[in-house]
Amino acid sequence: MGETRLARHIFLWCLSAIYMFAFASVYVQIPGLYGNEGVLPARWMLRVSGKSIWEQLRDAPTLLWFGPRLGLDTQQCMELLSLAGAVLSLAATALPVLRDCRVYLVLWVLYMSLYQVGQVFLYFQWDSLLLEVGFLAILVAPMNMPWGCRAGLHDNVTFWLVRWLLFRLMFASGVVKLTSRCPTWWGLTALTYHYETQCIPTPLAWFAHQLPVWIQKLSVVGTFVIEVPGPFLFFSPIRRHMLTAFYMQVLLQVLIILSGNYNFFNLLTITLCFSLLDDQHVNFWLCRHIPQKERSMSSVRKKVVFMAWVCVLVELAVYGILGYWTVYYFDLKVEWDKKSISSNTEFTHYEFNRFLKAVVVLSIWIGVLSLTWEIVTAMFRSACVKGVLWRLWSTVQWAVFATAATTMFAISLVPYTYIEYEANSNIWPGVRKAFQLTDRYQLVNSYGLFRRMTGVGGRPEVIIEGSMDGSTWTEIEFMYKPGNMSAAPLVVTPHQPRLDWQMWFAALGPHTQSPWFSSLVYRLLQGKRDVIRLIQRDESRYPFSQQPPAYIRAHRYKYWFTEPKEDGSLPQRWWRRVYVEEFYPIVHLGDGFLNHMLDQHGLKDKGPVRRSSDAWLPRVLRSIGEHARDVPTPLLLWTLFSSAATICLVNCLCSRSPAHDRPLATSPPPQHAPEKEEQEEESSGEVDKEEKEEQNKESEGEDKGEAEEDPVNEEHDGDDSGEEEISKESGHLGERK
Repeated sequence: MGETRLARHIFLWCLSAIYMFAFASVYVQIPGLYGNEGVLPARWMLRVSGKSIWEQLRDAPTLLWFGPRLGLDTQQCMELLSLAGAVLSLAATALPVLRDCRVYLVLWVLYMSLYQVGQVFLYFQWDSLLLEVGFLAILVAPMNMPWGCRAGLHDNVTFWLVRWLLFRLMFASGVVKLTSRCPTWWGLTALTYHYETQCIPTPLAWFAHQLPVWIQKLSVVGTFVIEVPGPFLFFSPIRRHMLTAFYMQVLLQVLIILSGNYNFFNLLTITLCFSLLDDQHVNFWLCRHIPQKERSMSSVRKKVVFMAWVCVLVELAVYGILGYWTVYYFDLKVEWDKKSISSNTEFTHYEFNRFLKAVVVLSIWIGVLSLTWEIVTAMFRSACVKGVLWRLWSTVQWAVFATAATTMFAISLVPYTYIEYEANSNIWPGVRKAFQLTDRYQLVNSYGLFRRMTGVGGRPEVIIEGSMDGSTWTEIEFMYKPGNMSAAPLVVTPHQPRLDWQMWFAALGPHTQSPWFSSLVYRLLQGKRDVIRLIQRDESRYPFSQQPPAYIRAHRYKYWFTEPKEDGSLPQRWWRRVYVEEFYPIVHLGDGFLNHMLDQHGLKDKGPVRRSSDAWLPRVLRSIGEHARDVPTPLLLWTLFSSAATICLVNCLCSRSPAHDRPLATSPPPQHAPEKEEQEEESSGEVDKEEKEEQNKESEGEDKGEAEEDPVNEEHDGDDSGEEEISKESGHLGERK
């Protein structure tokens, strides 16, 4: 792989946008989820105990401790932090100068502060993943200074950590599907249930669910290939292997985005995939022509051609082995009479565990060798910097970031090896202790998505009903989750309606496994407006908007997608359902069962809510919140993103000049002023020398067909001498003609 400067820029730009999605999505839900009269008030997580501010930060590292000093309660402080994070990440998306390591440090601290009090509504894998990626961005992003940007000779070392995180995420997600012994994954039938049982499906999920079973099974095989052996291509020394892996991973994520609403998770995974690219491929996307040096020595040309053929043969061999193993272990057979491809799992759980035990250790050593290569390469680049002081400064930077990368890699081995017990037990105790010290900050995490397929016998769904008299019941319909059988699924990405998501988890078990549900019922009986807006933003669609219900109950149903009609036309309804059982009994305010559940889980109000301050800052926060929450959240998020992307595009077009037409990827790290002057003098001398030599050759009548290097290309690779020397060379070429 070549230089990765453009790939890093794309990574940081995408991460800024995802931060904006995450902060803005949480912001609009704070009053209903964490407000003083919300489902799980965040003020309960911050008990005033008489400790100093530093002791409080040690116990719970969150900036919310400083809220009282600003005259804000916990809800208002959460709104301030999320609003600040959304604005700062929006600005970083629009302005390149703000994609700085210090900006990403602030964004990471802000999201960590929200995560510490987020409770069950913020404890998703993608929240942990965003915190881990956000911390890596602090190491990857440049530090922009008034006198110039630091020379990033070590950038490939820190950017390698992003690739390692992508490997851990994808490989673990593939492995846990088989180690869980889920019969649907082992039988390759998981996708026949997935589309209708996922939390919030899209309209395309209905059509994907209608595909033939053999296509669904073949899709599971493809998922296993992409997630289990595919990630090992991330560390291949052959460039095309990494590009192939990039498109494989992106294809998987795009298909998931089209069929399901998984907020910013898939976008974040695609962002990690940019660590597999180099500037040459990015320039290919941008249709930029990169002039290449012509080889003047035939022996060098022969060696390059020979190595290219070797790489092609190795590349094809890897693809051939991967294809053979796929056909062999999944028994792929073409059934011409049925016009289909049959597939079955041809290995046992014992064989897979034996394979996993060997592969996990192998992957660790591959990671060690790959990281060592990046560190050693960066060390040699630092040692080649001209000037004693600049070389010393570059070496110090290399040592700091190499140490940071090694440390992050070491502690990541603890959660990574959770997928294999023996490998995890062999982790050095010192590394395990370091992981325990940093675990609370979510620097590294374990992952494993879609471990087991739920809803095999039908999608469980909890339907809440309200009544004024206890006899006539009206269903309370949520904005996003399935309920109304005639309502079409919605596309809400990148927004995550966190209450709808938790309702999906609550339906998988009894209500006692979801203590927050009793609090939700209690707030609906009280008629709390902020909680109602989580269910229906348009309160006219909420059946009890005028007066809260006197009674509430909840039932569990099983939902299935409908089937097309016999003539192939679409049905009138998207869903069909069957009643299963009572999920939550009939309760009312003051009901003994409801009070018992609230007391048992500590969900009852501990005292009167402190009255909101009339200072200017709380008033501003209330005003912004009222206007922001009147807009549909997905529309709000995409509007903000479109505005930032437009500003970024206009900024790029306005700053474009002839000097910027040269490809960015071929530019080496910026040199310092003293070295630049020396290089200009040397380059000018070399150009004059080449001119004299060529004139001598022409006068002596030497062969004109001999290949020689183009001084313009040579100067282009040097690049630091600037526009002045390119004009000199253009003059020389004119004289030659």
